[in-house]
Amino acid sequence: MRACRITIAEKIKAYRKENGLSQKEFGKLIGVSAQAVCKWEKNICYPDINFLPQLAKLLECTTDDFFDER
Repeated sequence: MRACRITIAEKIKAYRKENGLSQKEFGKLIGVSAQAVCKWEKNICYPDINFLPQLAKLLECTTDDFFDER
């Protein structure tokens, strides 16, 4: 049986909403557009690898968590 796992998209969206941030405000925190955040949250594309350390810090996880296959 495969364990359910949270995607990067779900983590980003949950963090943003928990902190009352718009996509534009969240994007400003890490230096991307609201459109980029929207695409990440919809799982259309993934954040550039250069943003992973910042995202991990904001989301209170490690960069390894983004690649966890559990």
